[in-house]
Amino acid sequence: MQVMHDKIKLELADALRSALKHFDTEMETEEVYALLSVPPNVKMGHYAFPCFSLAKALRKAPPAIAADLQAALPALSEGLSSKLVGPYLNFVVNSQVLGQAIMQAILDGSYFASELTREVPKTMIEFSQPNTHKALHIGHLRNTFLGDALIKLYRYAGYEVVSSTFPGDVGTHVAKCLWYMENKNEEPVPESRRGIWLGEMYAKANSLLKEETGTEREEINRAELTEVLKQLEKGEGKYYELWKETRQWSIDGMKDAYNWAGVSFDQWYWESEVDSDSVKLAREYLAKGIFIESEGTVGVDLEDEGLGYCMLLKSDGNGNYAAKDIELARRKFADYEVEKNIYVVDKRQEHHFQQVFATLKRMGFEHADKCYHLKYDFVSTSEGMLASRKGNIQPVMDIIEAMEQHAKQEIVDHSTGDAWTEEELNRTGSIIAKGALKYGMLKYDPAKPIVFDMDEWMKWDGDSGPYLHYQYVRINSLCKRLAEEMQENVDWAVLKEDKEMEILLKLASFNQVAVNAAQQYRPNLMANYLFELCKLYSSFWSAHSVKDAATDELKTARLAMSQAVSTVLKKGLGLLAIPVPERM
Repeated sequence: MQVMHDKIKLELADALRSALKHFDTEMETEEVYALLSVPPNVKMGHYAFPCFSLAKALRKAPPAIAADLQAALPALSEGLSSKLVGPYLNFVVNSQVLGQAIMQAILDGSYFASELTREVPKTMIEFSQPNTHKALHIGHLRNTFLGDALIKLYRYAGYEVVSSTFPGDVGTHVAKCLWYMENKNEEPVPESRRGIWLGEMYAKANSLLKEETGTEREEINRAELTEVLKQLEKGEGKYYELWKETRQWSIDGMKDAYNWAGVSFDQWYWESEVDSDSVKLAREYLAKGIFIESEGTVGVDLEDEGLGYCMLLKSDGNGNYAAKDIELARRKFADYEVEKNIYVVDKRQEHHFQQVFATLKRMGFEHADKCYHLKYDFVSTSEGMLASRKGNIQPVMDIIEAMEQHAKQEIVDHSTGDAWTEEELNRTGSIIAKGALKYGMLKYDPAKPIVFDMDEWMKWDGDSGPYLHYQYVRINSLCKRLAEEMQENVDWAVLKEDKEMEILLKLASFNQVAVNAAQQYRPNLMANYLFELCKLYSSFWSAHSVKDAATDELKTARLAMSQAVSTVLKKGLGLLAIPVPERM
């Protein structure tokens, strides 16, 4: 449940609720609060209440309702006034009220400690489920950054959250990789980046197996792959020993990428660890008569739900992904006593999760309706879709190195001040690359596809991470340079320009944007907000001076406003897991 944390909006909502009683119309304060919005132009007012929804009940046109409501309003606090704008009853707030209520809290940090929600469910968010024996590529980063940003937004909004991941460390892809290494490979094992090399082995295995389909080798290859899977299942044999060694290579590669991105998990679940128990669970519910046997397989008939037959155990007796996800769901709720379980997995798995959740309901699992699949669209490049099996991917760490190098060159090219030490250049280049990659992924709605373009994402202007970094550095540098000229008390009333009021109102909406981004599973709302804030400030910067303001009071107020923008930018980027540089 959201808390009405904005004191100005709360007062307006209470006043409107009181006015509505004069017309025998009851609305809860929470309903009115939710309807209040910011008009598209500050000349129209600063908060707007739409009257369209009242037209049917009051049998009046919305403009007439707005006028009646204005007449019935109780007295508002000093600095607040109402204004009729067609079908809207708008409100004007002077800058002194906004400054004292919101800006001071941003500057002293108390704004970011506001209670934003209460009585919210303890939640587990599972994300970034890479497979071992495959290289991490750019497509994996969307999942990773989306999940990590949600974790941070949820925690900021007041949720207790458990982060988890579920890498696939067994299965046919692993068998193919091990089979190729043991029987076909003639390359020496590299000294470093062995996880990436395993991905190359997997791609080569796929290519060879495809070439030999329909030849006399096909049956031999199938038998050899079956032997690999049997050894992995039994936990013994040369392939099992090779699996243990190579699995660790993949894990090390994953952790290199996670460490660079600053991503961590409270719980690592492994596909290999739920494999055996998932088979036992399926057989248990077969014995109970909830699951059925069909052509040698075990599953559940979901025709009534329009989901067909959900197979859990294959004809060879092994469990598939559905069986493992069912066992994993049981473990999650048992291990952490969570009340909600979010799976961040791409849209190709939509039918799979529909079947899994429906099967959990058939089993009588009390938390079945608390499982949610957050699906997202794919990442491609100008060359098309990515696929590990085709070998047409560029490993994540290669992309990271290229972006860091690009960022460092941009810094050198733009630098006009003090010389950069190598350590500072490397650190800042890494920060800018993180911002470019993470913002590039997170600025899009999860439901929309992404085309990765390093050159576009690394630009210092436009809708990009480096642009937000540059704006932050510029504003922060200004605040530091003029800090000694700032007076102790801020007279916010001297901020009278439209652009100043637009910035104040934008800053005042930060917490609501954070809550919306969390509850709608859309970190892009925060990313878009930060870009809009930067554009607003840049527009103000172009039209008005801080350093050469007409009076000391105006300089102080503009400087305080600038410091609030800098603070909110840093906080908002932090909620997207993007660090900020000191200079660029």
